[in-house]
Amino acid sequence: MSSSIFGPVLSRRFGLSLGIDLVGDGLKKCNYDCLYCELPKAAKVSSLDEYKTPELITSEVETALTRHPDIDFITVTANGEPTLYPMLGELATLLRKIKGSKKLLILSNGSTICDAKVVKALKLFDVVKLSIDSALEGSFKKIDRPLDITPAKLIECMSSFRDEYDGILVLESLFVKGVNDSAEDIEALNKAYLRIRADRIDLSTIDRPPAYNVDKISEDELMRIASTLDKSLMVSVATRK
Repeated sequence: MSSSIFGPVLSRRFGLSLGIDLVGDGLKKCNYDCLYCELPKAAKVSSLDEYKTPELITSEVETALTRHPDIDFITVTANGEPTLYPMLGELATLLRKIKGSKKLLILSNGSTICDAKVVKALKLFDVVKLSIDSALEGSFKKIDRPLDITPAKLIECMSSFRDEYDGILVLESLFVKGVNDSAEDIEALNKAYLRIRADRIDLSTIDRPPAYNVDKISEDELMRIASTLDKSLMVSVATRK
């Protein structure tokens, strides 16, 4: 079985990061099928049937840290959704023991935030990044193509998680031209952001060739969207510049 470790990579949002892929082998295993995803299309799943043990992954990370001692983050992610990994809490507990001064980060689509076991595991991370691409039912289903979740439920559970979580909570919204970039979409997202109360909101658009034939919005449009949001929100526009 190939290594779970990749990088370090210089992230647009989180500095120099050592990545952990909880799916591996280039296979997409996700409960979403987002229009903008760069991974090939694949059937949606609600769980992982094959995975490495937390002990093995932690050993791989420990070895990688000896080669890359100057990273900022240890980032748990996946070719799909990392919170589908059934032993996430056990893994996070082990990683906390070896991470030293590094920050432990997870990049999640947010879809499992209503699951009490997932919430317990996420509380072990220094930074949790959750996605919310639309607060409207129609746009949400169109852009994320989810498996059995609604934006209303996501927003409710993300807000509850904020009440319980002491770390840094980051939300990300990725915009696809003509799908979730309308004035109505932005107004609904603004209300959702205010309810969830994240420490930071990252706005982005397509950065790599997507699996579906969809287009990004311009950087100017991203900046315009940011300017229309409530001034109390901490908003960041992710660009390569």
